[in-house]
Amino acid sequence: MIASINRLMTQAEEFITLYYQEKELEGAETRKKEIAEEIEFTGTYTHTYEELEFGAKVAWRNSNRCIGRLFWKTLKVIDKRQVSTADEVFESLLEHIEYASNGGKIRSALTVFKASPKTEPQTIRIWNPQLIRYAGYRQQNGTLLGDPALAAFTQVCKNLGWKSDTTAFDVLPIVIQIGKSTPTFYSIPASYILEVPIEHPRFSWFQALGLRWHAVPIISNMVLEIGGIHYQAAPFNGWYMLNEIASRNFGDTTRYNMLPQIAQRMGLDTKANLWQDRALLELNEAVLYSYQKRGISLVDHHTASDQFMHFVNAERKHGREVNADWAWITPPLSASATQVFHQEWANKVVSPNFYYDFPAWQPNDDLMMQQAKQCPFHIYQ
Repeated sequence: MIASINRLMTQAEEFITLYYQEKELEGAETRKKEIAEEIEFTGTYTHTYEELEFGAKVAWRNSNRCIGRLFWKTLKVIDKRQVSTADEVFESLLEHIEYASNGGKIRSALTVFKASPKTEPQTIRIWNPQLIRYAGYRQQNGTLLGDPALAAFTQVCKNLGWKSDTTAFDVLPIVIQIGKSTPTFYSIPASYILEVPIEHPRFSWFQALGLRWHAVPIISNMVLEIGGIHYQAAPFNGWYMLNEIASRNFGDTTRYNMLPQIAQRMGLDTKANLWQDRALLELNEAVLYSYQKRGISLVDHHTASDQFMHFVNAERKHGREVNADWAWITPPLSASATQVFHQEWANKVVSPNFYYDFPAWQPNDDLMMQQAKQCPFHIYQ
């Protein structure tokens, strides 16, 4: 207990030093003393809104696996630490979705709920990996309908009582748990969900594939850590990069696996070389065209790479080292044609930052615990 308190004090001091230095403020020592007294009395401490806002923005700036960090200063931080019920959490999440969607002109945002002291862990948990995702269904014949990556979570939702139309693009409900109470699921009203039907500028048959995707990627299963304080419910969003949707969500064999169907429609010989490449390029073009046609914010991988290099140069001018996970920063399509492919970065994890957490709906086993201890991107409590 004493060791954890001392560690928290050290982390708090480091964060406050960073905050006051970058903001060019006076009074850092006074604030550190206030926090030390609060920790000694309560075992934790509370950030001011200004500290919270700064910490959230810097967490994005420090996020090793994000290529879109150039815009870290634009993050809108929505303080919902006063919220305590599942209904209030859901209403707050709807507000976030509406603000971020913005009619297609996506705005980066983070909604933060109250922190989870180690004496009362996981006060508010959002079970979903993202606020808006599509269900995956295991069929009796062994096939999967919808998104295979969400098949296990879909079954969890069904076990809670959720019913759906069982299509390839059913939006999952949001599952919220307060403390150790029974989790509650909430269906998102259709009016809040901005979706893009996918079509191709030249292939009229493409629309018949029935593909669509949602506009805003709102990550909801990561822990925001600021100065030793863990915010386990802190959903945040930027905007999609083209390859995330086209190459990964639609193209991966473990996801929607659309390349064979597209190749067949294109008349490609799937026994010949490079058919996947040709189909994948057309799939990316279709997604890009569809989002642009409807005025939905989306960045292609070449632009994202250029923006990241601009971010790197800007950070260097401020004397800050950029840490990055090369495998995540490098796009999955035309990688060597982007600037980031030819770079090297240290992959040190610094605070504030975002960390993966154990899924609230999945029992923690010894293997998961061991993997978490070994992975620098997992929070371990």
